[in-house]
Amino acid sequence: MTENLVIPDYAGACLSNITPALLEHDVIGSGWIPDSILKAEKVVLVLVDGLGYEQFQASGKKGLCPNLTAMDLQRIITVAPSTTATALTSLTTGRPPGEHGIVGYKVNAGNKVLNTLRWTAGRGGVADEIDPNSFQPVLPFLGKGVSAISPAEFANSAFTSAHLRGADYQGYYLPSNMPELISNSLRNNNRLVYAYYDGLDKVGHIHGVGPYFDAEIAFIDFLVGTIFQALPSNTGLIVTADHGMVNVADSMILIDDGIMDQTSFLSGEARFLWFHTERGCEESFIFDLEDLYGDCAWIRSREQILDEGWFGRQVSNEAKQRLGDVALLARDPVAFAEKGRTGPKLVGRHGSLTKAEMYVPLITMFKD
Repeated sequence: MTENLVIPDYAGACLSNITPALLEHDVIGSGWIPDSILKAEKVVLVLVDGLGYEQFQASGKKGLCPNLTAMDLQRIITVAPSTTATALTSLTTGRPPGEHGIVGYKVNAGNKVLNTLRWTAGRGGVADEIDPNSFQPVLPFLGKGVSAISPAEFANSAFTSAHLRGADYQGYYLPSNMPELISNSLRNNNRLVYAYYDGLDKVGHIHGVGPYFDAEIAFIDFLVGTIFQALPSNTGLIVTADHGMVNVADSMILIDDGIMDQTSFLSGEARFLWFHTERGCEESFIFDLEDLYGDCAWIRSREQILDEGWFGRQVSNEAKQRLGDVALLARDPVAFAEKGRTGPKLVGRHGSLTKAEMYVPLITMFKD
């Protein structure tokens, strides 16, 4: 059976709707976020980078996460593409990618391709040239006071400015610091405390979904249990993720020379690759891609993607200009790269719109 594309439902149980539901008590959270969480005096929102719904379910069946499996579980959907920079920005702004404009890992930024996570182009940083607050103009957390617990190394990064500006940033050096920082932040008057943990994503990229991944989930379960124990009464806890992950191992497909001859440059990432062509989107170019890669990938024009609402129904002109002409999305456990630019060897990857990458858990518990 051919796997179907998973297109986000930005009007439903989607990552982009969590923050508005919590901060505005919005009805958009009704039915998939428990009422006890929506009405809680305070809420802690933990984002575990790389914790896909399918991977969490598999670990739960192995008995690796007793704390998390004892909590309430819902399956929700992340945004397109299933990549960290886009998903985190949608989580904090409460907007689909087409509105906040960080529409991928690497995006067209005029005369350069911007890595939105590292805020680099080529080999150098470009924060002085591309202002993160202008590039991503939506005020995070609806402009309300929120504490953000995240690795100390990211405190002054351009991407942090783009998706966390205005928050009270509390940097941790080791994950063991997280419960104490969260507890301290809850003593302030802010209703929402946001915490980010990236260890699982690192393990997944290096080792793939397997024994090391399971060991990290077991550690995260312990960490979440410690966080919950430290919560005061009448506080809700949400644990969710930005994307899942697929093992690709050595399955790197190098783009055909004839395709690259018709391409000005590439953006996106290895499982959601954008072709920026010299003559725009032509039927012959799509036909060539289908002929070469149609057995393992989806090929879509920018116009079709926009019509189908992959980035939301409202897409700013700036966001449209950051997209390519034709997208190549891995359907099978493979990755794509230009010859000579394969980048680091990653066992686990994400970015495409498969079930394993697009569905994430929403794990909740209320401390009365």
